[in-house]
Amino acid sequence: MNQLANFWNYSGNRIGSVLLVGAAIASAVGFNPAPVVAQAAYGSYVGVGGSFGLTEGVNRTGLAENRQNGVVVAARYKLLRYPISLRAQGIFSADGTAVVPTVSYDIPLTWQADVYLGAGGSFVMSGKTPVGDQSSFALQPGIDYSVPNSRMVVFGNAIFAFDAYENDSKTAVSLQGGLGLRF
Repeated sequence: MNQLANFWNYSGNRIGSVLLVGAAIASAVGFNPAPVVAQAAYGSYVGVGGSFGLTEGVNRTGLAENRQNGVVVAARYKLLRYPISLRAQGIFSADGTAVVPTVSYDIPLTWQADVYLGAGGSFVMSGKTPVGDQSSFALQPGIDYSVPNSRMVVFGNAIFAFDAYENDSKTAVSLQGGLGLRF
């Protein structure tokens, strides 16, 4: 038993010395493990999908205008060091066109998904769109989901465009969703 204790002390000191030297070398070469932080829906993307207006405005005669639907082209540029993204959506309906640029704060849910809240503007270029018929301030809550083992992203959001109708002071609300390709 005494021989086993001597062997352990000798081996333990040797292992301890090796670990101490290894730690010193790792420290000297700059190995400094940092805590892991999830960066959900990692990366920027460009995508296409649908836009569906949930509200209707009022025309000059006081009659309700029809809700607008259209196609959305969406882009996200992820700032890698910060939980911030620059986003833009082009919305094309049969009656008009709008561009909605926002800056969003991204909150990771998992490695594949994040939710966000964006603030920016809704700029109506022409006609009636799912986000109204005049330019206004807009809020954009949404979610991005990166499909595992692919470059695909599923995105969805709502746009709340305040005072978005020319003849009515209502808020325009629209839902967008689609598929994107990460780059």
